[in-house]
Amino acid sequence: MTGYINTIKDLEAETYGTGAVGSFGNQLLKAQGTLLGIHAPHDAGQAAGTGINANLYNQIYGQKVWSMLNRECNALSVIAKRPYTSSGWRVLSKRPAGGAGNFLNIAAASNTTLNAALMGADSLRADNIGGVPENAALDTVADGLMPLAPEYSLLHTSPKIIAHQFSFSELAMEMAAIDDGIGDIRAQLREDMGKHHAEVQNTMLVMPLEAYAPTTDYTQTSLIDEGYTSLYKVITSTEEITELAADDGGNLVKLRTDASISHIYGTNRDAGSFLDAQVSFGDGYTAAEARQMTLTVLNAMIRDLRVAGGSPKVILTGYDTLQTLSDLLQAQERFMDRKEIVPTVNGVRGVKGSEVGFRVSTYYDIPLIPVAAMPSTGANSSCISDMLFVDTDHIWLSVMKPTQYFEDGISNGNPFGVGTLGNKALYRTMAEVGCSYFKGQGKITNLL
Repeated sequence: MTGYINTIKDLEAETYGTGAVGSFGNQLLKAQGTLLGIHAPHDAGQAAGTGINANLYNQIYGQKVWSMLNRECNALSVIAKRPYTSSGWRVLSKRPAGGAGNFLNIAAASNTTLNAALMGADSLRADNIGGVPENAALDTVADGLMPLAPEYSLLHTSPKIIAHQFSFSELAMEMAAIDDGIGDIRAQLREDMGKHHAEVQNTMLVMPLEAYAPTTDYTQTSLIDEGYTSLYKVITSTEEITELAADDGGNLVKLRTDASISHIYGTNRDAGSFLDAQVSFGDGYTAAEARQMTLTVLNAMIRDLRVAGGSPKVILTGYDTLQTLSDLLQAQERFMDRKEIVPTVNGVRGVKGSEVGFRVSTYYDIPLIPVAAMPSTGANSSCISDMLFVDTDHIWLSVMKPTQYFEDGISNGNPFGVGTLGNKALYRTMAEVGCSYFKGQGKITNLL
């Protein structure tokens, strides 16, 4: 007699039975006490059935591990990388005369008799800036000729050691290669730990100033200084530090005072210091003093940077600030341009005639790079991410030793070296942030 397969039970009977579909087709299934099919439950864990099904079926998860974390590292990738060739650098910090501001400082008219001190003063008289009479006598105050000299300062730094260690046992490596494992567990850990190593360095570069305060919040207070010097610590000013340190009840926490935040590269920031960057934070950092983001604020920063001799190559900010700026421009029927850039070891560079890199929004031809880890400075909880205007010609990551991977242990025939029946590994980078022109860097904070 010919049988027909009309239902899934008929198919199971024909497949697992002893003959054609009929009275004898379910004998094997009946012998096991079931006539049910072997089904896989949806959205369930590893317990994939009951009875014999639990022994016959198990879900396979696959070898690929998919990351559900955003670990992009834009701040780390956009700044230039240079070899560490010296422990510091010399900077011209003051003019021979006329101060250290963005302009040659000319004082108001004065009846004071000309003297040597006035010739090299921070404020120059308009009648004594270099014009001399015919056949002027050298070293003569009356003729306006006296020796002048600029002032130089020394900045020094040493590379920071950034390291992350991990380990895995011999048994874990072997078990991962069989059954429903991920295969080469070492390769997977190397990939994930490598991304973590880069992500942490990116976070160090955008560490907010408030993270350095107060000292009682940390049990190892010195370790925060062992990381890279934050761009926030480079791009700040005496005025901002004073405002952040103010304890008026509605402000941010006071900054640490034991290793002052104003101390950088072996030098203290003073009022009007050459170490001061261009910082726009409004009237103060209390919650009530947060201000709306406007084009006037952005344009003023770009203007101040260019007046100071800077040339911002990139603007680092958060996705929320980027969206706010986009909404602001489009609401006025203006549109942000797009530019193609390539992050290289020399920082962000544009390319012409090449289909490489990625396209980003620009403002006044300055690329806007969103950084997921970008913080916001301000006591108001509604503040959006800050904006860092970075001249990558003068800010760089000085690298003594690039990222290296080290591993040793039983897989390398040396369990005694690590002291365990397994392997130990680590990533290590030796570098530090450097800056040769502070006035050309800018920051906008306290925005709504």
